[in-house]
Amino acid sequence: MNIKLLAIGKTDNKALQILVDDYTKRLSFYIKFDLEIIPDIKNVKNLSENQQKEKEGEIILAKLAPTDQLILLDEKGTAFSSNGFAEYLQKKMNSGAKTLVFVIGGPYGFYENVHQKAIDKISLSSMTFSHQMVRLFFIEQLYRGFTILKNEPYHHQ
Repeated sequence: MNIKLLAIGKTDNKALQILVDDYTKRLSFYIKFDLEIIPDIKNVKNLSENQQKEKEGEIILAKLAPTDQLILLDEKGTAFSSNGFAEYLQKKMNSGAKTLVFVIGGPYGFYENVHQKAIDKISLSSMTFSHQMVRLFFIEQLYRGFTILKNEPYHHQ
């Protein structure tokens, strides 16, 4: 199985980027993982929130292969403990899923067509975090999930 994370907008914070790179490297020992950054939409001041979500949605959907399983990182999604998320990953691997594509949306969330294509929504927290921090938190949780599945000492109960 492959895992891809799509995120809108680049990370300006170098310290966060160093941590994202570190966990991405660690994760590569367990699974093929790709982080793809979708550039910010240009001229957003001339667009309504809905128009911006629609443009982002078109780009997100264009990045998907027909067999990809789309999972949205959304505050209204299912909340997991780290162990629960590890079990979720194991079930997806057992199901024969080829590629899971997790998406961090733009500042206004996802357009309806993206919601319709998604097979799941996962919440990392009911709190609001910057999109740059969500990347780090999600990649760290992926790494943690795989260390749990391998019974490695990274995660403490």
